[in-house]
Amino acid sequence: MGYPLALGIDLSCCGRQSWSHRGLSDSFPRALYWTSPAPKNMAETKNEKVQCFGRKKTSVAVALVRTGSGQVRLNGCPLHTVKPDILRVKVYEPLLLLGKDRCSKVDIRLRVKGGGFTGQVYALRQAIAKGIVAYYQKFIDEASKKEIKDILMAYDRSLIVADPRRCEPKKFGGRSARSRFQKSYR
Repeated sequence: MGYPLALGIDLSCCGRQSWSHRGLSDSFPRALYWTSPAPKNMAETKNEKVQCFGRKKTSVAVALVRTGSGQVRLNGCPLHTVKPDILRVKVYEPLLLLGKDRCSKVDIRLRVKGGGFTGQVYALRQAIAKGIVAYYQKFIDEASKKEIKDILMAYDRSLIVADPRRCEPKKFGGRSARSRFQKSYR
């Protein structure tokens, strides 16, 4: 009877009982089965990350939240490079609401595309908020996730819940989606 390999294959069907014909000892498959490299440190193997998205109009932002030291990067650049300056505070809102103690444990990588400045900023803040909530739900505990979600919802519901409103397309017979050209009877 053959030895099981790492994949659990029984080699008895091969007709060869020995590995000596290949210059290997009989314990070769057994050694292959038992000598898988063990992780050196459990912290290295921990790959705690969660991906969430935020939307506003035609803008879509994707946030990758992972265990880290509190770095936040947007399209590979630091978050303080967000333009225009007036809207930069809107991006910081979820981080400021949750405080340094909660946000310093995670790194956030953001990507945004589509839409204009305002739509992108609102999509970013939603992606950050949803990402942190999902991270705490998946890797910390349900109680702290509920606490974070309540803080964000009390401040602004659009941080968690997407805004479904879209621009309505223009129709013929008028200058916009709903208004019509003036009608004359005589």
